Amino acid sequence: MRNRWNQQEAARLDDSDTVGQRVYSSRLLGADSDLVLHGGGNTSVKGTLTDVFGETVEVLFIKGSGWDLRTIEASGFPATRLPHLRQLAQLPCLNDTEMMRQLRLALLDPGGPTPSVEAILHALIPHRFVDHSHADAVVTLSNTPEGEQILHELYGDEILILPYLMPGFLLARQVAAATEGADWSRLRGIVLMHHGIFTFHDQAKTSYDTMIELVTRAEDFIKSKGATSLARSSTSLSQSDLRYLSLLRKQAGVCYGGPVLIRCNLSESAAGFATLDNAEALVQRGPLTPDHTIHAKAFAAVFDDDPVSELETFTAEYEHYFRQHAGPEHQRLDAMPRWGIWRRRGLICLAPNNKRLGIVADISRHTIKAIQQAENLGGWTTLSRKSLFEVEYWELEQAKLKSSNPPETMQGKVALVSGAASGIGKACMEALVQQGAVVVALDTSEIDLSPNINDSVLAQQCDVTCSSQIDKALSQAVQHFGGLDLLVSNAGCFPPSALIAELPDDSWEQSVEVNMSAHMRLLRACIPLLQNGFDPAVVIIGSKNVPAPGPGAAAYSVAKAGLNQLARIAALELGGYGIRVNTVHPDAIYDTALWTQELLAERAAHYGMSPAEYRSANLLGAELNSSDVASVVVNLLGPAFSKTTGAQIAIDGGNERVV
Repeated sequence: MRNRWNQQEAARLDDSDTVGQRVYSSRLLGADSDLVLHGGGNTSVKGTLTDVFGETVEVLFIKGSGWDLRTIEASGFPATRLPHLRQLAQLPCLNDTEMMRQLRLALLDPGGPTPSVEAILHALIPHRFVDHSHADAVVTLSNTPEGEQILHELYGDEILILPYLMPGFLLARQVAAATEGADWSRLRGIVLMHHGIFTFHDQAKTSYDTMIELVTRAEDFIKSKGATSLARSSTSLSQSDLRYLSLLRKQAGVCYGGPVLIRCNLSESAAGFATLDNAEALVQRGPLTPDHTIHAKAFAAVFDDDPVSELETFTAEYEHYFRQHAGPEHQRLDAMPRWGIWRRRGLICLAPNNKRLGIVADISRHTIKAIQQAENLGGWTTLSRKSLFEVEYWELEQAKLKSSNPPETMQGKVALVSGAASGIGKACMEALVQQGAVVVALDTSEIDLSPNINDSVLAQQCDVTCSSQIDKALSQAVQHFGGLDLLVSNAGCFPPSALIAELPDDSWEQSVEVNMSAHMRLLRACIPLLQNGFDPAVVIIGSKNVPAPGPGAAAYSVAKAGLNQLARIAALELGGYGIRVNTVHPDAIYDTALWTQELLAERAAHYGMSPAEYRSANLLGAELNSSDVASVVVNLLGPAFSKTTGAQIAIDGGNERVV
């Protein structure tokens, strides 16, 4: 376990700025996924504030709900009245709903984030800084048959080891009872079986150092027993495997009730785990820590070659699990698995959106490592399914479920956009992500992605005139997102203007290849995936030159006219599969790679106009850009046009020759 404390960085913090110190060391914890994974763990610091009456108030600054330790800021530590929290710990009972109400009542700023459910426990610990992580190594040891004994031998009397209890009020009461009369000066930490570890001190560095030391001790123990060896293998996917993933995604969406995403982990460690004789039993025993049930459910699925029966098996098992443990107050969650082993191949992760997919992928990766280490130490043992159910269906999580915001319009949808490096293609890519879709972006040029969309885009350099490159790109797309729902066929070129009498063969052939044949190849390759898509739709980017060609543009106009006919035939052929195919005909879109300043000036001069006049030479007198086209494209792909196919829409501000 690497100690990330940097004395030079820490020295820049004011000694009196305890919240600043808290932010610094919290981020160090959050930077290591073996300690804190996707919002897990929490930290706090005790201090004082002056209230509106000028009185000094003892407060607990504790991580607020929704904040991640990796990126937390000072505003992520709402100040809560410390005496109020300590008084809550004296109550004989307190249900979760009332506890959360009391935590909000304890806030000095009622507009601040809701304090962590562990706030009462942090308040009881009589040290200024408190750190809590779900350290993989510590939890792995606790998930073995002799885990408690191992931890006692490893840490001795300096660590309090307690059996698992649900986070919140009950856990706080348990710690209060176990530490009554304890000498806190001799106690360096608390281990909660199957949950995680607490460390504390009056100095931020010492509390952090203690966390690193104790977790390292657990890691060293695992290593000393030779338990770090992991199964490894290699795998590659066939075309039938890709079809399986596409169908699995479709069937999983039925379980979930809407579009979902799939991601394959085909790494050597994932493939190795999938070859273990008992891998199926291992993934169904339970998660690394109960908190993971919220993201990954209480057990995983087993996949092979029949997605329908495999999902039916998981659904039946999940239904039995729910009925066995649910009370009348519970609302059953969806029955879609969140991850599972794919026999002899690797892992498959499933989620309703890209953010959740990344979380499940990380959780499953950490889980298979912990499982194998625990097996090497005597066996993988987790909490009972009843205990796991209590976390997955925790009252507080159910409240979040009921109050969650509606999903974005295209959440869970997978779109492919060709020619995505600039112009219309780039604008379509960005607009689709803004609506919640993930995008497979293709271009022969490198695609520059802004940080806010980077995680939602699989960018690949691909020449769509080459069938083998298209197949490779689609293979990567299916492994990364599971399938395809939407296609924006946009890649194109604009050859130099030439009269037919002077038209070079290579200009003609290149235009036909790029502006027509490449679209056919891409559409042909995508059809099998679109057939398993959710509300599948295609938009072909045509041109004003189809209804209104101009002299000197024969190579471009003829190719685009052929593309337009291809789109019409595709609408006829694919309608039976529920695949909509529509075409847009942009004109005067000058912020694209097709138009250089020289070409714009040339075409303007041809019509006796200035470049500015040429840009807005339409019935509306409007200047258009790529985002205008993207807006129409995204709407055509969405529910507003769910009953429209074979349509052709002009995006040109009104052209006399077209009208």
